[in-house]
Amino acid sequence: MNSITLMIMKPCSRIMFAAAPFPKSPNFPSNLCVSRLKTYKFYGTCSPRFSGVKAVFNESRKEYSGGKRIAAWGQSRIFSPPTTHRPPYYVVATLASDIRNFSTSIETRVNDKNFERIYVHGGDLNVKPVVVEKIDLDENIVKNEEEGKKGIEFEEIGNCELKNEGLNGEIESVEVIGREESEVEKEAWRLLRNAVVSYCGSPVGTVAANDPNDKMPLNYDQVFIRDFIPSAFAFLLKGEGEIVRNFLLHTLQLQSWEKTVDCYSPGQGLMPASFKVRTVALDDNKFEEVLDPDFGESAIGRVAPVDSGLWWIILLRAYGKLTGDYTLQERVDVQTGIKLILNLCLSDGFDMFPSLLVTDGSCMIDRRMGIHGHPLEIQSLFYSSLRCAREMLTPEEGSKNLVRAVNNRLSALSFHIREYYWVDLKKINEIYRYKTEEYSTEATNKFNIYPEQIPDWLMHWIPEEGGYMIGNLQPAHMDFRFFTLGNLWSIVSSLGTPKQNEAILNMIEAKWDDLIGQMPLKICYPALKKEEWRIITGSDPKNTPWSYHNGGSWPTLLWQFTLACMKMGRQDLAKKAIDLAEKRLSADHWPEYYDTKNGKFIGKQARLYQTWSIAGFLTSKMLLEKPELASVLYWEEDYDLLENCICALSSSTRKKCSRMLAKSQILV
Repeated sequence: MNSITLMIMKPCSRIMFAAAPFPKSPNFPSNLCVSRLKTYKFYGTCSPRFSGVKAVFNESRKEYSGGKRIAAWGQSRIFSPPTTHRPPYYVVATLASDIRNFSTSIETRVNDKNFERIYVHGGDLNVKPVVVEKIDLDENIVKNEEEGKKGIEFEEIGNCELKNEGLNGEIESVEVIGREESEVEKEAWRLLRNAVVSYCGSPVGTVAANDPNDKMPLNYDQVFIRDFIPSAFAFLLKGEGEIVRNFLLHTLQLQSWEKTVDCYSPGQGLMPASFKVRTVALDDNKFEEVLDPDFGESAIGRVAPVDSGLWWIILLRAYGKLTGDYTLQERVDVQTGIKLILNLCLSDGFDMFPSLLVTDGSCMIDRRMGIHGHPLEIQSLFYSSLRCAREMLTPEEGSKNLVRAVNNRLSALSFHIREYYWVDLKKINEIYRYKTEEYSTEATNKFNIYPEQIPDWLMHWIPEEGGYMIGNLQPAHMDFRFFTLGNLWSIVSSLGTPKQNEAILNMIEAKWDDLIGQMPLKICYPALKKEEWRIITGSDPKNTPWSYHNGGSWPTLLWQFTLACMKMGRQDLAKKAIDLAEKRLSADHWPEYYDTKNGKFIGKQARLYQTWSIAGFLTSKMLLEKPELASVLYWEEDYDLLENCICALSSSTRKKCSRMLAKSQILV
């Protein structure tokens, strides 16, 4: 039988998992810890006091044979135990894909110190009984995975090179450039590490901002899923995967919480916007750390985050790609978490469009800015997360229908965005001549867009060469503002066609002074002003013209710009933007955002020592230096999507498919 060991510990009145005494190494997966309050289901690292039990899950046995010592880069699947003696060794219950049908989660109750039960997160999978016994393992333990799949195996070869023995052919070798870090980079790493938050002695994320002089941090002292993404990429590119693994598991276990506003709860599968580590007093002067999530019930505007779950899936894929630790995404609780997010996003509603319908303030622009409906940022992240999920979902009977739904949605969404969100000089001239009030499936102006909606600034601003994806599309409404994150992620995910992706970067280059200026990058362009600002933002005093979300410059967008440039072979643009940022960020104490039309001044309400400004800069630098790693973080064109047309499955004459047009667009 394949053997999985669970270690039960009870310091500080907690139920915990731990691995028996493997050599202390940053490469070994974190021990597991679960808090007791309510139905928290977390993982963390706690004191190594334990007694051992072993759970046997599967009848198929795989050999454990000689391993090698691993370098401190990511989460390898090979471990080397000490050789001085032969005590019993135990393998933590997260190692192989053999346990897909079992959960490693624990449910506990208040004031109950006993190990209650192992269960499947979500409750919709079958659980088999757990057999408990104890074994001795060989000195050399190697975790072999399913036939045909390999992880990354690293050997210590000094400080300059790491060799890869296989990641499905995606990375052949990794060479760490031996240049010395600049003083700005050294300061950035020091600040990033100072922003790390620990839970049960284990790193679980980074605070949003860490300004020692800030007496009113509001919620900037919390760990935001959205804000942690550039920090996670920085740590992964640095070869430090433990904090990312812990973050993914902790936020996954927060997913099942139910938070309410006016006695109403959001849909199952929603990820929190943020969480905070709090200390709770117990009996007898004892204290315990707990994680307190915020699903929007405490946020300004009380808006639930749509993008948190999408970013979580994207980060989960990146963790596997950069560390080779695919066992994390194969766990049953992680697979169930992916399915819950997908079910929430793919649920049927009243909408006729394949794009995701969301409210204002549900993404990076988390205040009223007129982006309700189908904002480009959410559609780009939605498309990316669907592609990630399709890669990571384990092939099983229960996931066939979900994979089919994902493929259909990807196909419809890619065509919809490419066809209706794209504008260039030719497209704007076409809209300028639109006929309105058209009825029938043959209509050209399908959304009844009135030509008078084309703003004056756009007709003079759009360059001869280049184009971009508009910010939003709804009946009788096109938001022609340029939203940077949505356009950059359209490139990264190949939501746009190759021609469109190239044209977006051409437009950014042509409009460099407007979109980059003295600090990259504008979150959107142009700013809302005067009566338009008053009506659309509700006279928001923080989103005044060219400030914050209303045309402010956000350094954290630099890493996504770098990744998009590297995909399209435009490293020159990325380096030019990074050089601009490097000259000012440290001197300005790493602000959250910059104000004015060209990004000249530090934002009037910007927090200093903003973590994702720091992490975005570091990630950008490392992406340029490690193109082998950057290449696995973006997606190439998926031509199969264009063949997967659900219209072909219907004999209805009411359906008119324009898929041939979509195919013609990608031929370059």
